Amino acid sequence: MGSLMEWVPLATSFIQERVHGIKKSDIIDGIANIWDLFRISFIAPILRVFVVICLVMSVMLFIERVYMSAVILYVKLFGLKPQKRYKYEEIEDDIEKGSSHYPMVLVQIPMYNEKEVYKLSIGAACGLSWPSDRIIIQVLDDSTDPMIKDLVELECQRWACKGVNIKYEIRHNRNGYKAGALKEGLKHHYVEMCDLVAIFDADFTPEPDYLYKTVPYFIHNPDIGLVQARWKFVNADECIMTRIQEMSLNYHFKVEQEVGSSTYAFFGFNGTAGVWRIKALYSAGGWKDRTTVEDMDLAVRASLKGWKFVYVGDVQVKNELPSTFKAFRFQQHRWSCGPANLFRKMAMEIVRNETVNLWKKVHTIYSFFFVRKIVCHIVTFVFYCIVIPTSALVPEVYIPKWGLVYIPSIITLLNAIETPRSFYLVINWVVFENVMSMHRTKGTFIGLFEAGRVNEWVVTEKLGDALLKSKDNNSIKPAIKPSQIPLLARIRERVYAMELCVGAYIFFCACYDVAFGKYWYFIYLFAQAIAFFVTGLGYVGTRIPNSWD
Repeated sequence: MGSLMEWVPLATSFIQERVHGIKKSDIIDGIANIWDLFRISFIAPILRVFVVICLVMSVMLFIERVYMSAVILYVKLFGLKPQKRYKYEEIEDDIEKGSSHYPMVLVQIPMYNEKEVYKLSIGAACGLSWPSDRIIIQVLDDSTDPMIKDLVELECQRWACKGVNIKYEIRHNRNGYKAGALKEGLKHHYVEMCDLVAIFDADFTPEPDYLYKTVPYFIHNPDIGLVQARWKFVNADECIMTRIQEMSLNYHFKVEQEVGSSTYAFFGFNGTAGVWRIKALYSAGGWKDRTTVEDMDLAVRASLKGWKFVYVGDVQVKNELPSTFKAFRFQQHRWSCGPANLFRKMAMEIVRNETVNLWKKVHTIYSFFFVRKIVCHIVTFVFYCIVIPTSALVPEVYIPKWGLVYIPSIITLLNAIETPRSFYLVINWVVFENVMSMHRTKGTFIGLFEAGRVNEWVVTEKLGDALLKSKDNNSIKPAIKPSQIPLLARIRERVYAMELCVGAYIFFCACYDVAFGKYWYFIYLFAQAIAFFVTGLGYVGTRIPNSWD
């Protein structure tokens, strides 16, 4: 033991002499050599594979966008509106027949704790111009707040006193969420006399002539199962986030929906502002709650039964965009997770279907699902938020200019041109869409692999006129002052860790590129990092007090 104790000081002294003998520059050089070896031998080969995959997906997305733009140009040049593609005659009053030649229409309004907008939606539905004996308004209230349920029921009674045929329906559970409510609503005995069903979410307010502009397509075209109207956003100017949403959704409606209607007579039902032939709905198997996109599920199944869909862009229905970032995140998770999960469930069913032709199958599987619902989200996040920043650290990996600049620029312009009034916000749109692609990609993988949150359903919060009220101190005051909310809860409500982490990584890559890079990636990387930081710190969208009297 004594000899061992004697060796300890000697060994310590020897190590100290060797360490002190090494220069700091030697340590730095050693670390640099290790990094170079690791980068060249391990990171660079993997990154090159990801670059190739992302470039292939970018080309797929580019071809899809160019193709759809060509179709839209053709439709506009030759004026191929749906009235020309299908037999369309306006419904006129007949003195002899009275109102009997009008189809019987059921109007469904599903709602869940819609305190701010229930009056608007019920009032708009009850104000539809249609013979009073040929329309039934059905309010499907799944509210869990007793006070809100009472308010909705009173509003229905108020309209019933005015002679409107309105039904207030509730159920004892929320099984199936919106799909469950719509399915349950069709079980009532009075629905048997209805030919068509129009569906409006709680924040949608159709114009009085909505039915007069959509129903005629069903009368003379027995193969049409769905007529979809366009959304018009009443709060698009509320903040930059809503302006950016408007740009993305305008492309969806003006291009994607129009192309699907014009060429394949198929597109995804948007869940609202549409009219279904009840026969088509039943023949497709009715509403199912197996995914969070019950509307798209129904549309695909109806299409496989041979039913055609018509998109009528001239008919617009007012609605509200989510103006808080929290609500927008939940909505985007549902809109990305649901389609991916539906693709997983229905891909082979579409392939084996014998009713529709091969061209329509290819369009549904490849274009509608794979490119738009999966490839688009993945390539946006992986390429622009992971691969490009990482390539700034790995000079051995080269990304061709056509994939780095030309293709993204053309895709961006094709999207932005549909909303010319917001063209000056195109840079904001690009970096914010890249931020949101992180959540969409996560949702896509959750849907594809049926992970934990695959069936998570969070109703998109609608503010209605709450924002206007918040600006008037005399009309409404917060029930809880911000100072009364615990600090940790306020931080958790406002700060988003994932955005901050990705932003920090991109910022580091930008700084590295400034110091050692040669491709000038930092110009884009700094802008993208700032977008992640701004979003991660909660400086996006509208903020209102947490609770109201």
